[in-house]
Amino acid sequence: MQELIDVLNENGIKTGEVLPRSEVHKKGLWHRIIVVAIINEENEILMQQRSYKKDKNAGMWDISVTGHISSGQDSLSAAAREINEEVSVNLGYNVEIKDFRYMFSYRKEERVNENHMDRQFYDFFVLRKKDIKIENIRVQESEVEQIKFVNISELNAMIENKQVVERDAVYKELMNYLFRV
Repeated sequence: MQELIDVLNENGIKTGEVLPRSEVHKKGLWHRIIVVAIINEENEILMQQRSYKKDKNAGMWDISVTGHISSGQDSLSAAAREINEEVSVNLGYNVEIKDFRYMFSYRKEERVNENHMDRQFYDFFVLRKKDIKIENIRVQESEVEQIKFVNISELNAMIENKQVVERDAVYKELMNYLFRV
């Protein structure tokens, strides 16, 4: 069964319409996405390489976790769900809503192909975790090829070499945040 998405207007307000994700993209309707940067105690960011089977940005490196907000769900609940789906962290406890730090929201339009138009509002969060190790993370193989932690210099190099999904606003805010802490 396909994920159902709340359709938004151009101001990010729910219209009351709920459609399957593929139809939302085919019609180019506004909807909401979460973006989460998971940061360890060394101030390194968890990056994921998107599956080569993805229809958008296949094989590119991306921020720790991204995903659509399901119908009826709020951004924080979606962030926790996506972390559990894409990069389960085996630390003996679940990620809780109070663990997230809201950074900012923005909107973006992008034509992926003739049958896929992204009109998305992004809610960006940071999740700081101590004692998080690569070997304690289990990825969803249908979504993620591999993961790694990178420092700010490595992330900058990945951005310059166009190895990452274009999320300039997120990376800029993330850099500012990491320099402040």
